[in-house]
Amino acid sequence: MRQKKIKPRYRNTQNPKIGLIVLASDYIIEKDFLNVTHNYKIDLFVNRIKCYNPLTKENLITMSKNITRVTKNILPGEKVHCIAYACTSGTIAAGYESIENRIKKAKPLAKVTTPSTSSLKALKKMKIRKLAIFTPYTKKLNDEVVDYFKKNKFDVTSNSYFGIKSDINIGKVNNIYLLKILSEMNLNGADALFISCTALPALSIIEKLEKKLGKPVFSSNQTLIWDTLNKIGLKNKIKGYGRLFKN
Repeated sequence: MRQKKIKPRYRNTQNPKIGLIVLASDYIIEKDFLNVTHNYKIDLFVNRIKCYNPLTKENLITMSKNITRVTKNILPGEKVHCIAYACTSGTIAAGYESIENRIKKAKPLAKVTTPSTSSLKALKKMKIRKLAIFTPYTKKLNDEVVDYFKKNKFDVTSNSYFGIKSDINIGKVNNIYLLKILSEMNLNGADALFISCTALPALSIIEKLEKKLGKPVFSSNQTLIWDTLNKIGLKNKIKGYGRLFKN
């Protein structure tokens, strides 16, 4: 047998790398990320984190303790430009600083974004002050999300919620039904609607909702993807996912 060792040749340039931390039971966020970013020259790497049900503040904080290990297993030893932690209520429960610190223990050079912090940034960019909020959570967790926006000086004009206890059931919500009930929400006095939770199939209906409501609509996945792209320097306008991506 003839055998020859050949010297490898590597690419001179690489695409920006995004690490996405997803709840183990989330059906939705990966598809949303890929649908929005498929025309961009980026590389997306996903790892899943154990989710504890029912969804409570205590269980969400317990989940966050696994973040460093999960982050470390995204391209171990390699630089990742941005890590997105895809849990809205989880970031609110544990606190952004705690999430960021746990991620940076594994990827110290990575920029960090979350749905809750990216939503604040998006709402402020669009000069929204009065907000209607929808969540799929139980009342207690729903109220914690509402309080988060109030503490960040938003006037919450109305709020509706499903009362779902398990994250995996959130991803099973019928998006046609979701469009119907959100279209019927009372937005009198609100500048915009915010739809919480990365597991909820809301991104695909945002454009239709904006046309029906005549107001901007934001979702956890929308703002998270928008902020992730901004953090790696990609700010092109994107059609089909709401006014936020057109500004």
